[in-house]
Amino acid sequence: MMEYLGIIPARYESTRLPGKPLALIGGISMIRRVYEQVSQVFEHLLVATDDKRIVAEIESFGGNAVMTSAKHISGTSRCEEALTLFEKKSGLHFDVVVNIQGDEPFIRTEQLVKLKSSFINSRTQIATLIKAIDTEDELFNVSKPKVIRAIDGRALYFSRQAIPFLRGENEQDWLGNHLYFKHIGVYAYRSEILREIVKLKPSSLEKAEALEQNCWLENNYQIQTEITDIESLSVDTPEDLQKAELFARSQKK
Repeated sequence: MMEYLGIIPARYESTRLPGKPLALIGGISMIRRVYEQVSQVFEHLLVATDDKRIVAEIESFGGNAVMTSAKHISGTSRCEEALTLFEKKSGLHFDVVVNIQGDEPFIRTEQLVKLKSSFINSRTQIATLIKAIDTEDELFNVSKPKVIRAIDGRALYFSRQAIPFLRGENEQDWLGNHLYFKHIGVYAYRSEILREIVKLKPSSLEKAEALEQNCWLENNYQIQTEITDIESLSVDTPEDLQKAELFARSQKK
């Protein structure tokens, strides 16, 4: 039976919302909300951070946390260090690592179960979630990466632009003539693949789009996509935090 390790990378510093992991939503820190949601799916779970305040918060409710380097530029590399530290500390071996965003306090367990199920296929190296796009705002919003996929679900390319381009069609008609997908940024990796991809140098396609997953594709790693119809609320700005607070209140009614 495969062993899964859930890792939640969490940095204290944030340009748009400093101290984001410790922001309170309904009187509960955001990182605790994420942890408690994810713990329903993973027997082994930890937060990977570079800040002692976050470690203290996690340990205050009995969670697991590891201190990682402050030099990481991506959650992927922070996950790889956390995996190594936790395996050494626990004496356990994990087949798959799932990288969960620390700013999605209402992440749904169904999303994570679907991601884990991708590894039933022994050929899956990396897996991620995608969702059908249903508005023009999303389709043409460059902050929301899109993906095109092969018939078997493998990702072919990620772009901030709307892809594919529909020749001969007006842009307002694109959604009615093609099924477009956006990327939901939760990843899972086989442990040996995770240790390989963090050693890659940034590729030309990664630099062009500022999307690390394009580096993996460019180096011939396969990313399996799983379709979800769920998109949880992520918190990146003070405005998002207000929305999360309102949502948390509505859940109590």
